[in-house]
Amino acid sequence: MIGPSAEDLLSDGRQSETALSVQRGTGRLLRTLGFSIVTEMPLASGRRADIVALSQAGDVWIVEIKSSLADLRADGKWPDYRWHCDRLYFAAPPELGRDIFPRDAGFIAADSYGAEILDEAPEHRLAGPTRKAMTLRFARLAALRLHSLADPAARFDEGSL
Repeated sequence: MIGPSAEDLLSDGRQSETALSVQRGTGRLLRTLGFSIVTEMPLASGRRADIVALSQAGDVWIVEIKSSLADLRADGKWPDYRWHCDRLYFAAPPELGRDIFPRDAGFIAADSYGAEILDEAPEHRLAGPTRKAMTLRFARLAALRLHSLADPAARFDEGSL
């Protein structure tokens, strides 16, 4: 049995090429800002965050990727992510523009090569127990995925985080 590839660990197969491009550029930006990231992270609420970023200071950001206007219009779940982060951002290809996105979240324009924060997200600090739970979930998911690369035959269920 062959285990997951590095690409499989970054995507659950539902993302369009545009979404994957935005994910890549946003990841590059977040890394330059000193964040570690995981993608497609299951949350305690049952939702799945496109990108969760963790700073050295323990700040938690969630980035919701939108690849098109239809993608944005079809999504009513994004306000739920606020319960799991200090800052919430949308990331989208530059051609979508900032104007179509809710103003109570930050905005990142991104493509495959990089990204830029065009609007900072308002801060809404997590409660201590929620921060601890998010940090542990982040660490466990990252470790499980790393172990899957080292031992592709090992199985794990991300839903059990």
